[in-house]
Amino acid sequence: MKRITILGSTGSIGCSALDVIGKNPERFQVVALAAGKNVGLLKKQIEKFKPKVVAVSTKETALKLRDSLTNKDKVKIFYNKEGLQEVASLPSADIVISAISGSAGLMPTLAAIEAGKDVALANKETMVMAGEIVTKRAIKKMVKIIPVDSEHSAIFQCLEGHKRENLKRIILTASGGPFLNFTKNELKHVSLRQTLRHPNWKMGKKVTIDSASMMNKGLEVIEAKWFFNLDINCIDVLIHPQSVVHSMIEFIDGAFLAQMGIPNMKVPIAYALTYPERIVNDLPSLNLEKTGNLEFHNPDVKKFPCLSLAYAAGRCGGTAPVVLNAADEVAVSAFMEKKIGFIDLPKIVETVLGLHNSINNPSLDDILQADLWARRETSKIIERIM
Repeated sequence: MKRITILGSTGSIGCSALDVIGKNPERFQVVALAAGKNVGLLKKQIEKFKPKVVAVSTKETALKLRDSLTNKDKVKIFYNKEGLQEVASLPSADIVISAISGSAGLMPTLAAIEAGKDVALANKETMVMAGEIVTKRAIKKMVKIIPVDSEHSAIFQCLEGHKRENLKRIILTASGGPFLNFTKNELKHVSLRQTLRHPNWKMGKKVTIDSASMMNKGLEVIEAKWFFNLDINCIDVLIHPQSVVHSMIEFIDGAFLAQMGIPNMKVPIAYALTYPERIVNDLPSLNLEKTGNLEFHNPDVKKFPCLSLAYAAGRCGGTAPVVLNAADEVAVSAFMEKKIGFIDLPKIVETVLGLHNSINNPSLDDILQADLWARRETSKIIERIM
């Protein structure tokens, strides 16, 4: 029986993880959940999975949740950032699923590592912001960080049993999002509703918008650099509209290995929870006969400059990826509030990156300060263009 904490239980990944757990009660037990302000859904999760500990974003949310529960004495409720880190480091957990959206996932993920917990990582911002610090602490604490993102899980699986010195490069695949065939001029007029219609994946709003701009793939490139200890020039991206090949690797002799499957996050989630084993699921198998042609082509970085911005920040290193991520988070939030247009996203991020003097080999404090600085600067720029 593996005991599990889920950070971000009411989000897309968290709900999928609980579905996997609920269908395998003999293998998994939920000991703690953390969520934001979705009291209604969190209450249902508590009633079904009976965690002993829960964390929410604010004291007001904690009180609201407490009042809604019938068995108030059977669950301990924490709140705020301190409460989140308390839950992340809970002694009774064997593995922590880190699925909180955005930079908010960094500190609780580090808390889980410091507590000696294996981490199933779905929060890419953790590696983007502090990949070197995170990987070093994981090595020191002798804990595993297992990728949950479908692309990184694919690479992780392809590398199993192979010597790293034989690896030439990795190729992350990208669906291209809802605007793959749009012209640059058409992108000037796209709506929030259009942006949130991803053709293949059901995801949270932030990651869906990032997928449409290809910033999500750029963040995944930086994440892969740290996950697999690779030079960023050994990480390529290919557009693959069918989302059947989740990613692939090339060896020095020209041989390729690809991981394939239906586009469903429950598969990499289950693998992260059971690694190195696999479990049976109730999902349909990939039907290659019906899939038809599999297409691959290079991304159009002129139409989707966020990918180039991410590569540039990744090559620069230091606090540049921190600023990239923070500027994007603030800009995407403004787009969701309809304060800016879709094509403003890369322009804003590029402007903030241009104002930043990157700090090499940053401390955790340097990273947090760069994050705050970038958020302030991005907000100022958005106010000026509104």
